[in-house]
Amino acid sequence: MHLSVIQFETLYNDKAKNLKKISDYINDINSEILVFPELATSGYYYTDRKVLKTIAEESDSSTIKHLQKLSTSLNKIIVFGFPELFENRIYNSAAIIFPNPELSTTYRKTHLFYKERFVFEEGDTGFTVIEYNGLRLGTMICYDWRFPEAARSLALDGADLIVCPSNLVTGVWQNVMSSRALENKVYMAVANKIGIESNNGDILEFNGESAIYSYDGSYLAKASNNCEEVITAEIYPKKTRDKSFNEINDIFKDRRPQFYK
Repeated sequence: MHLSVIQFETLYNDKAKNLKKISDYINDINSEILVFPELATSGYYYTDRKVLKTIAEESDSSTIKHLQKLSTSLNKIIVFGFPELFENRIYNSAAIIFPNPELSTTYRKTHLFYKERFVFEEGDTGFTVIEYNGLRLGTMICYDWRFPEAARSLALDGADLIVCPSNLVTGVWQNVMSSRALENKVYMAVANKIGIESNNGDILEFNGESAIYSYDGSYLAKASNNCEEVITAEIYPKKTRDKSFNEINDIFKDRRPQFYK
Protein backbone atom coordinates (compact mmCIF):
# COMPACT_ATOMS: atom_id res chain seq x y z
CA MET A 1 0.00 0.00 0.00
CA HIS A 2 1.48 3.35 -1.03
CA LEU A 3 1.15 6.44 1.16
CA SER A 4 1.90 9.98 -0.03
CA VAL A 5 2.22 13.14 2.04
CA ILE A 6 1.79 16.43 0.22
CA GLN A 7 3.68 19.45 1.53
CA PHE A 8 2.65 22.77 0.02
CA GLU A 9 1.97 26.41 0.78
CA THR A 10 -1.72 26.75 1.50
CA LEU A 11 -2.92 30.23 0.56
CA TYR A 12 -4.64 32.39 3.16
CA ASN A 13 -8.37 32.86 2.50
CA ASP A 14 -8.20 31.52 -1.07
CA LYS A 15 -10.23 28.33 -1.16
CA ALA A 16 -10.49 28.19 -4.96
CA LYS A 17 -6.72 28.08 -5.55
CA ASN A 18 -6.11 25.72 -2.64
CA LEU A 19 -8.81 23.34 -3.81
CA LYS A 20 -7.45 23.33 -7.36
CA LYS A 21 -3.99 22.45 -6.08
CA ILE A 22 -5.40 19.68 -3.87
CA SER A 23 -7.45 18.28 -6.75
CA ASP A 24 -4.47 18.33 -9.11
CA TYR A 25 -2.34 16.43 -6.62
CA ILE A 26 -5.07 13.85 -6.11
CA ASN A 27 -5.33 13.26 -9.84
CA ASP A 28 -1.57 13.14 -10.41
CA ILE A 29 -0.29 11.04 -7.49
CA ASN A 30 -0.48 7.27 -7.86
CA SER A 31 -0.92 6.28 -4.19
CA GLU A 32 -3.79 4.73 -2.28
CA ILE A 33 -3.50 7.17 0.63
CA LEU A 34 -2.97 10.94 0.29
CA VAL A 35 -2.45 13.25 3.28
CA PHE A 36 -2.58 17.05 3.01
CA PRO A 37 -1.80 19.74 5.63
CA GLU A 38 -4.03 21.19 8.33
CA LEU A 39 -6.54 23.80 7.08
CA ALA A 40 -5.42 23.01 3.54
CA THR A 41 -8.43 24.67 1.94
CA SER A 42 -8.25 27.95 3.84
CA GLY A 43 -4.78 28.81 5.08
CA TYR A 44 -4.08 29.02 8.77
CA TYR A 45 -3.63 32.25 10.69
CA TYR A 46 -7.11 33.56 11.47
CA THR A 47 -7.80 35.64 14.55
CA ASP A 48 -11.11 37.17 13.44
CA ARG A 49 -13.96 34.68 13.61
CA LYS A 50 -16.04 36.72 11.14
CA VAL A 51 -13.33 36.41 8.51
CA LEU A 52 -12.88 32.69 9.17
CA LYS A 53 -16.63 32.10 8.94
CA THR A 54 -16.64 33.36 5.33
CA ILE A 55 -14.41 30.46 4.25
CA ALA A 56 -15.56 27.78 6.71
CA GLU A 57 -17.88 25.12 5.31
CA GLU A 58 -20.07 22.28 6.46
CA SER A 59 -18.97 18.67 6.22
CA ASP A 60 -21.38 18.06 3.33
CA SER A 61 -20.27 21.12 1.35
CA SER A 62 -19.52 21.20 -2.37
CA THR A 63 -15.79 20.94 -1.55
CA ILE A 64 -16.27 17.71 0.39
CA LYS A 65 -18.60 16.30 -2.26
CA HIS A 66 -16.07 17.12 -4.99
CA LEU A 67 -13.23 15.37 -3.17
CA GLN A 68 -15.49 12.44 -2.26
CA LYS A 69 -16.20 12.00 -5.96
CA LEU A 70 -12.46 11.94 -6.69
CA SER A 71 -11.85 9.48 -3.86
CA THR A 72 -14.51 7.09 -5.13
CA SER A 73 -13.58 7.32 -8.81
CA LEU A 74 -9.82 6.98 -8.20
CA ASN A 75 -10.06 4.56 -5.25
CA LYS A 76 -7.92 6.75 -2.99
CA ILE A 77 -8.15 7.65 0.69
CA ILE A 78 -7.85 11.44 1.08
CA VAL A 79 -7.17 13.29 4.34
CA PHE A 80 -7.06 17.09 4.44
CA GLY A 81 -7.70 19.89 6.89
CA PHE A 82 -10.50 22.43 6.58
CA PRO A 83 -12.42 24.88 8.81
CA GLU A 84 -15.70 23.12 9.56
CA LEU A 85 -18.86 25.10 10.14
CA PHE A 86 -21.40 23.32 12.31
CA GLU A 87 -24.44 25.03 13.88
CA ASN A 88 -22.68 28.41 14.05
CA ARG A 89 -19.57 26.84 15.58
CA ILE A 90 -16.27 26.49 13.73
CA TYR A 91 -13.89 23.58 14.22
CA ASN A 92 -10.35 22.99 13.02
CA SER A 93 -11.18 19.73 11.30
CA ALA A 94 -9.80 17.05 9.04
CA ALA A 95 -11.94 15.32 6.44
CA ILE A 96 -11.12 11.61 6.17
CA ILE A 97 -12.56 10.56 2.84
CA PHE A 98 -12.73 6.91 1.81
CA PRO A 99 -13.74 5.52 -1.59
CA ASN A 100 -16.76 4.09 0.21
CA PRO A 101 -18.61 7.29 1.23
CA GLU A 102 -20.38 5.49 4.07
CA LEU A 103 -17.02 5.36 5.89
CA SER A 104 -16.04 8.98 5.27
CA THR A 105 -15.97 11.11 8.39
CA THR A 106 -14.57 14.22 10.08
CA TYR A 107 -12.13 14.58 12.96
CA ARG A 108 -12.21 17.82 14.98
CA LYS A 109 -8.91 18.93 16.50
CA THR A 110 -8.89 18.11 20.19
CA HIS A 111 -6.09 20.39 21.40
CA LEU A 112 -6.10 23.98 20.14
CA PHE A 113 -2.78 25.78 19.65
CA TYR A 114 -1.95 29.43 20.31
CA LYS A 115 -4.59 31.84 18.90
CA GLU A 116 -6.70 29.05 17.39
CA ARG A 117 -8.83 29.18 20.50
CA PHE A 118 -9.92 32.71 19.59
CA VAL A 119 -11.79 31.44 16.52
CA PHE A 120 -12.25 27.66 16.84
CA GLU A 121 -14.20 25.46 19.22
CA GLU A 122 -12.41 22.62 20.97
CA GLY A 123 -12.96 19.39 19.08
CA ASP A 124 -15.56 16.95 20.36
CA THR A 125 -15.21 13.92 18.08
CA GLY A 126 -12.53 12.12 20.05
CA PHE A 127 -9.98 9.81 18.48
CA THR A 128 -11.38 6.99 16.36
CA VAL A 129 -10.01 4.40 13.95
CA ILE A 130 -11.67 3.36 10.69
CA GLU A 131 -10.81 0.19 8.78
CA TYR A 132 -10.83 0.07 5.00
CA ASN A 133 -9.26 -2.39 2.59
CA GLY A 134 -6.99 -3.93 5.23
CA LEU A 135 -5.88 -0.59 6.70
CA ARG A 136 -6.82 0.72 10.14
CA LEU A 137 -6.49 4.49 9.93
CA GLY A 138 -6.45 7.03 12.77
CA THR A 139 -6.23 10.81 12.57
CA MET A 140 -4.97 13.61 14.76
CA ILE A 141 -4.09 17.22 13.90
CA CYS A 142 -0.89 19.20 14.53
CA TYR A 143 -0.70 20.23 18.23
CA ASP A 144 -2.31 16.92 19.20
CA TRP A 145 1.24 15.53 18.89
CA ARG A 146 2.16 17.22 22.20
CA PHE A 147 -0.16 14.83 24.02
CA PRO A 148 1.04 11.22 23.94
CA GLU A 149 -2.47 10.15 24.91
CA ALA A 150 -3.68 11.12 21.42
CA ALA A 151 -1.49 8.70 19.50
CA ARG A 152 -1.79 6.07 22.24
CA SER A 153 -5.60 6.24 22.14
CA LEU A 154 -5.55 5.63 18.39
CA ALA A 155 -3.03 2.81 18.72
CA LEU A 156 -5.04 1.11 21.46
CA ASP A 157 -8.05 1.37 19.17
CA GLY A 158 -6.13 -0.63 16.58
CA ALA A 159 -4.59 1.98 14.26
CA ASP A 160 -1.91 0.76 11.86
CA LEU A 161 -1.32 4.26 10.52
CA ILE A 162 -1.81 7.62 12.23
CA VAL A 163 -1.99 10.61 9.91
CA CYS A 164 -1.37 14.11 11.20
CA PRO A 165 -2.32 17.06 8.97
CA SER A 166 -0.30 19.95 10.40
CA ASN A 167 0.71 23.60 10.28
CA LEU A 168 3.79 23.26 12.48
CA VAL A 169 5.94 26.21 13.49
CA THR A 170 8.02 25.03 16.46
CA GLY A 171 11.45 23.45 16.20
CA VAL A 172 10.75 20.57 18.57
CA TRP A 173 8.06 18.41 17.01
CA GLN A 174 10.63 16.59 14.87
CA ASN A 175 12.15 15.18 18.06
CA VAL A 176 8.90 13.51 19.08
CA MET A 177 7.04 12.14 16.05
CA SER A 178 9.41 9.20 15.64
CA SER A 179 8.83 8.35 19.30
CA ARG A 180 5.07 8.35 18.75
CA ALA A 181 5.60 5.76 16.02
CA LEU A 182 8.01 3.65 18.04
CA GLU A 183 6.18 3.67 21.37
CA ASN A 184 2.94 2.57 19.67
CA LYS A 185 4.42 0.47 16.85
CA VAL A 186 2.43 2.33 14.19
CA TYR A 187 3.22 4.17 10.99
CA MET A 188 3.04 7.96 11.32
CA ALA A 189 2.49 10.45 8.49
CA VAL A 190 2.92 14.19 9.13
CA ALA A 191 1.82 16.59 6.38
CA ASN A 192 3.13 20.05 7.20
CA LYS A 193 2.79 23.28 5.23
CA ILE A 194 5.49 25.73 4.21
CA GLY A 195 5.53 29.50 3.85
CA ILE A 196 4.77 32.50 6.05
CA GLU A 197 1.49 33.98 7.26
CA SER A 198 1.12 37.19 9.26
CA ASN A 199 -1.68 38.80 11.20
CA ASN A 200 -1.42 42.30 12.72
CA GLY A 201 2.36 42.13 12.66
CA ASP A 202 2.52 38.67 14.24
CA ILE A 203 4.38 36.34 11.86
CA LEU A 204 4.23 32.56 11.70
CA GLU A 205 6.76 30.65 9.60
CA PHE A 206 5.81 27.05 8.82
CA ASN A 207 8.79 24.75 8.75
CA GLY A 208 7.94 21.90 6.40
CA GLU A 209 9.94 18.71 6.96
CA SER A 210 6.84 16.59 6.40
CA ALA A 211 7.66 12.98 7.11
CA ILE A 212 6.55 9.38 6.99
CA TYR A 213 7.82 7.22 9.86
CA SER A 214 7.97 3.47 10.05
CA TYR A 215 6.59 1.62 13.07
CA ASP A 216 10.15 1.38 14.48
CA GLY A 217 10.48 5.16 14.51
CA SER A 218 12.79 5.40 11.51
CA TYR A 219 12.20 7.72 8.55
CA LEU A 220 10.67 6.19 5.44
CA ALA A 221 10.59 9.57 3.70
CA LYS A 222 11.25 13.19 4.65
CA ALA A 223 10.62 16.50 2.87
CA SER A 224 12.70 19.68 2.89
CA ASN A 225 11.89 22.62 5.15
CA ASN A 226 10.89 25.12 2.46
CA CYS A 227 9.79 23.48 -0.81
CA GLU A 228 6.51 22.16 -2.11
CA GLU A 229 6.95 18.43 -2.60
CA VAL A 230 5.39 15.02 -2.37
CA ILE A 231 6.97 12.21 -0.37
CA THR A 232 5.88 8.60 -0.74
CA ALA A 233 6.51 5.32 1.05
CA GLU A 234 5.20 1.80 0.92
CA ILE A 235 3.59 0.58 4.14
CA TYR A 236 2.53 -2.86 5.36
CA PRO A 237 -0.33 -2.37 7.85
CA LYS A 238 -0.43 -5.89 9.24
CA LYS A 239 3.18 -5.63 10.43
CA THR A 240 2.10 -3.14 13.13
CA ARG A 241 -0.35 -5.47 14.83
CA ASP A 242 2.01 -7.73 16.77
CA LYS A 243 3.11 -5.42 19.58
CA SER A 244 5.80 -7.74 20.92
CA PHE A 245 9.47 -7.00 20.30
CA ASN A 246 10.95 -10.18 21.77
CA GLU A 247 9.64 -13.54 22.95
CA ILE A 248 8.64 -12.08 26.33
CA ASN A 249 7.70 -8.40 26.02
CA ASP A 250 4.66 -6.83 24.38
CA ILE A 251 4.35 -3.04 24.60
CA PHE A 252 0.59 -3.14 25.07
CA LYS A 253 0.22 -6.27 27.20
CA ASP A 254 3.01 -5.00 29.49
CA ARG A 255 1.12 -1.80 30.24
CA ARG A 256 0.04 -1.30 33.89
CA PRO A 257 -2.53 1.49 33.64
CA GLN A 258 -3.54 1.18 37.29
CA PHE A 259 -0.28 2.93 38.14
CA TYR A 260 -0.59 5.72 35.56
CA LYS A 261 -2.02 9.10 36.50
